[in-house]
Amino acid sequence: MVYLLGFVIAVAIGLTGVGAGTLTTPLLILAVGLPARIAVGTSLIFGAVVKIITSPVYMARRQVDWRTLGIMLAGGVPGVLIGVSVLRGVDGKIITGVIGITIVIVAIFNLFRPTTENRHDHTKWLTLVALPIGTEVGFSSAGAGALGALSLLSMTKLSAAAVVGTDLVFGLVLSLIGGGVNAAMGTLSGPVLMKLLAGGVPGAILGAFLAGKVPSKKLRMGLSGAMALLGANLFYKGFF
Repeated sequence: MVYLLGFVIAVAIGLTGVGAGTLTTPLLILAVGLPARIAVGTSLIFGAVVKIITSPVYMARRQVDWRTLGIMLAGGVPGVLIGVSVLRGVDGKIITGVIGITIVIVAIFNLFRPTTENRHDHTKWLTLVALPIGTEVGFSSAGAGALGALSLLSMTKLSAAAVVGTDLVFGLVLSLIGGGVNAAMGTLSGPVLMKLLAGGVPGAILGAFLAGKVPSKKLRMGLSGAMALLGANLFYKGFF
């Protein structure tokens, strides 16, 4: 089952840029039974590897805006380090509940992304916005995909493809840093990670190949519904 989870999630990431943390973490907790801290660390490393595979496709198509990425990372990198630090001192059930409500919020935002028309350029403020996004990624592994893309769509004039590409690389860097710190602390499951990657690597390749050929908007809406259900389940498990 873990192999299949890795494959499906990786395809979704390749197509939409969303799913690395918002799908992987709750499924590892609910379906695989990992503790919340271990699920977060495992999810971050898995998301980083998948994005290493999918990001070059967008880079080759020149769909990554490097200036905007740098502005986001100026806030996102310190944010993810703060999030990982906070994760270490919080009770596991509270972590589970907070991850749940975070994923519900992310799913709702993902459903109501603004269009690429009639937008104003507020790129200079992205550093401030990326700081809490990075903190959330470090704490729960969720948010880089949906919240990052929402910020780019709301505050820049990038095309839809450039939003996905820039957001993928943003999430890749945060996942590498957050996952690396968790790996150093031993808060991940090596056996589960290997199974996820065994399914995720071919899934990432397929997702990258299908990018632009599949109606990702409908897929994103379906994923958002699934994320909301998973998040609600985690919230209930953590606080009730």
